[in-house]
Amino acid sequence: MRVLAVGAHPDDIEILCAGTLLRYRQEGHEVVICVATNGEQGHFVLKPEELREIRHQEAQASANLCGAELIWMDIPDEFIYHDHETRMAFIEMVRKARPGVVITHNPEDYHMDHRVVSELVFVSTFMATLPHVETKSPPTARLPVIYYMDSLAGAQFIPTEYVDITPVIEQKIAMMECHQSQVRWLKEHDNIDITDFIRVMGRFRGLSAGVMYAEGFRRLEAWGRGTVKRLLP
Repeated sequence: MRVLAVGAHPDDIEILCAGTLLRYRQEGHEVVICVATNGEQGHFVLKPEELREIRHQEAQASANLCGAELIWMDIPDEFIYHDHETRMAFIEMVRKARPGVVITHNPEDYHMDHRVVSELVFVSTFMATLPHVETKSPPTARLPVIYYMDSLAGAQFIPTEYVDITPVIEQKIAMMECHQSQVRWLKEHDNIDITDFIRVMGRFRGLSAGVMYAEGFRRLEAWGRGTVKRLLP
């Protein structure tokens, strides 16, 4: 199976679902990580163009640790809109990834970029199947199942499924630590120790799932997206 995880910013995937992607890889599935925006606004000192390159390198290093393919869309940070050009780019991204399962942001998440990406993923996974919507890659054959990943700190999110990430929690932390520009930024800008944040969040969801560490998800309930099988690891 091919699994596509789509995050708005470099490090969103690491914070919210990297443990699950590592579990997928352990089971032999192919994983594609898509980063929609380039994260160029996430620093006090570094100019956007310099930070953009750093964050691309950090995202690639993290994907390498997971054994995942990286799709870097390079949309300006904080300036992603659901317009025609961006929708077409997302359709092409989905066709390139050709996923059976897609993981992306909760539609009600705290950041507008997250909400826009969630909406674009919902629309583009459908439109990717339409043969007369032309992009570089051929249409996909079917609708993928979509799972929404947790919100930061679990705000306004009640999971319906969990993945035990206890065996891979240190690898998940290592993926996050590839993003050193953001480990520092989050400490300086938000007073957040992000690796501690990840452990606390994983432990919190683990309490509900009956394991040490877990990640929580909610499957999109919509016609054509259903399944009688558990597709999470």
